[in-house]
Amino acid sequence: MENRIKVGILFGGKSAEHEVSIQSAKNVYDAIDKNKYQVTMIGISKRGQWFLDHYFEKGCVPAPVENADGGENLALVLGTGENQLLEVAGKNLIGALDVVFPVLHGPFGEDGTVQGLLKQANIPFVGADVLGSAVGMDKDVMKRLLRDSDLPIAPYVLLHKYADAEMPNPTYQEIAAYLCVPFFVKPANLGSSVGISKVQDEGEFDQAVAEAFQYDHKLIVEKNIVGREMEISILGNENPMASLPGEIISQHSFYSYEAKYLDEHGAILKIPASLPDHLVAKIQQTALKTFKALCCEGMARVDFFLTEKDEIIINEINTIPGFTKISMYPKLWDASGISYTELIDRLIQLALARFNRDRQLKTSR
Repeated sequence: MENRIKVGILFGGKSAEHEVSIQSAKNVYDAIDKNKYQVTMIGISKRGQWFLDHYFEKGCVPAPVENADGGENLALVLGTGENQLLEVAGKNLIGALDVVFPVLHGPFGEDGTVQGLLKQANIPFVGADVLGSAVGMDKDVMKRLLRDSDLPIAPYVLLHKYADAEMPNPTYQEIAAYLCVPFFVKPANLGSSVGISKVQDEGEFDQAVAEAFQYDHKLIVEKNIVGREMEISILGNENPMASLPGEIISQHSFYSYEAKYLDEHGAILKIPASLPDHLVAKIQQTALKTFKALCCEGMARVDFFLTEKDEIIINEINTIPGFTKISMYPKLWDASGISYTELIDRLIQLALARFNRDRQLKTSR
């Protein structure tokens, strides 16, 4: 037991997806092989405070994350050692961590900010690196890179909160003429369907824009694609592999936050999806190309639409997908022959392998 790998699981965070992160972290904590890994739970409050969290050890789940048990605040100490310390009041109460598993969804966790901090601290971490994380979070930049890689995306336009007379936002009439009604309004940097609205008319458009601008300064207005909703999981670094695809059949007008997390009957998940072999292969190949085009590593879930004409349209990528036992990412791997516990193990080993690979790079002349 003394030779266990020390894993810090980061969860919570300064994001509208804070509560989703807690549920994902609970499932990772319950499933991780504790004979192989020594786990430290590190909660991040909505104010951005880091602290040791003991709720999981007691079988409880905090919602939202707060330092209610009076534990010490944490500081990530940057330096030149092989493994940096997460210190409590300067007393080194945690000791060195061998690897960090960020289970953070949305801004300040999935967007490269935490990844940059951990990289600066010389600590291996699970999932995409700084660039892949940032690109995957920003739907606008993501779509531009996919378009330039000749990968299929839905038509869209951008809205900026601080647009001016020189570069004004398109009007509702212009958007409706280009995309047709209905269309979707989305914050560019958010996930879990937070702040997303399906727009049918100008009144709904104004309301949707006001709602989405509460979460981001940049919005995606996207064409409504009529088709089946498909998701596929990716695992790996230089040579990633794709799971079997799954299908989401929403019982709401679209796969909203409520359908995902609040309504237990909000969606039907078909795992694996009922598809002919040639379409499975085509979706897997497109997902792998997407993963590589967006500079991702470790893990990601790629979401698609499949039209009646069997056209594949990429919706988005999630570099830290939902990780509950009922989330699509682990369920797709389970259907593909990799259990939840084994999946966590593989992700940690991929993080350590990338860290050792990157250590071979020169940092000075």
